[in-house]
Amino acid sequence: MKSTNHNKPETNCLHHRVSVDGSDPVVTPLFQNSAFEATSPYFYTRKANPNSVELEGALAILENCNHVISTTTGMSALTLALGLLKPGDHIIVNQDIYGCSYELFQRTCAQRGYRLTIMDLSQKETLNNLPTQIDMVIFETPTNPFLKTISIRNVANAIKEKNPEALIVVDNTWATSLFQKPLEHGASISLSSATKFISGHSDVMGGYLCVNEENLAKRITSNRFYTGAILDPHSAWLLRRSLQTFPLRMQQHITTTETLKAFITRRAEVVKTYFPTIDGKQLQNYGGIIFIELRSDLVDKYPKFIEALTLFNTGTAMACVTSMVAQPWTGSHASMCDADKKAMGLGPELVRLCFGLEDANDLMRDLEHAFEVIKNE
Repeated sequence: MKSTNHNKPETNCLHHRVSVDGSDPVVTPLFQNSAFEATSPYFYTRKANPNSVELEGALAILENCNHVISTTTGMSALTLALGLLKPGDHIIVNQDIYGCSYELFQRTCAQRGYRLTIMDLSQKETLNNLPTQIDMVIFETPTNPFLKTISIRNVANAIKEKNPEALIVVDNTWATSLFQKPLEHGASISLSSATKFISGHSDVMGGYLCVNEENLAKRITSNRFYTGAILDPHSAWLLRRSLQTFPLRMQQHITTTETLKAFITRRAEVVKTYFPTIDGKQLQNYGGIIFIELRSDLVDKYPKFIEALTLFNTGTAMACVTSMVAQPWTGSHASMCDADKKAMGLGPELVRLCFGLEDANDLMRDLEHAFEVIKNE
């Protein structure tokens, strides 16, 4: 198109824009830009971007909540939740929790002057003997490791008796918003790592927090703006794309997990298989990740076990299209000292298996071969 003004082509080239108004694309394009006109509702991508806003709206539908705040990672979502506290506040954290989350709580509490107490929230006795001052409780359900299902309602009721204003924060990463909606069971904040099942392909990172209360959403969004923890447009676009196949992938994860769990529980090499309690009320369904405990005489043969597997990768990824194997003692909880891991009940005998979208019979044959290798070693 020829220029219709007296500016140089280089100048006109810089200012040329294609209009998206009225184009009605069936898939929202990527808005890979940092700034908008001052009159735009987005204004600046550190505040909001069409891609992150669309993703948040889609997630709000799944989580059945009023507000979703997207973040760079699941860890930044946790960090924003901790930012709601003030020096002197008291946090209760469940003892079974992701190792890096545990380290984040330890560091943040030391730096900001929060009080931290580790408790087993899966026990009724614990809920009957809570501290007097509680300002926030944080727990996963199902837990990492051991996949314990913790009653969100029971924890919320017990905490609120101590302090009606206390914040109940639930990490919903492994249950996913398809099968568990923490806000409907008494949680103040439901957060997740979108890097896991939402992404599903090990190619993008992200996190998000879900809330119903308007003022709480404003506080978190403000903290996100000033810390710069918002999800970038490309990651938001990729996660929105992954969300399109999310329910289909989860159904396949469930089917494969049921098949493999039945096979593994029959293996003499496995002492115990860990799987969450699906009550049909809080937790509607579950799939993708289980933990197994190797027989004591086979623990030292774990390196041989993973070497014999051909369909299970050993990277830090999980909840994706390919299967993964890991040892929490040296992997997800490596940042914790041995004493803290043992206090959690975690030992080197525990193995995490993440089932991808491969054919279940292929995975079964692969595991059978690996079990036979270490048994006959």
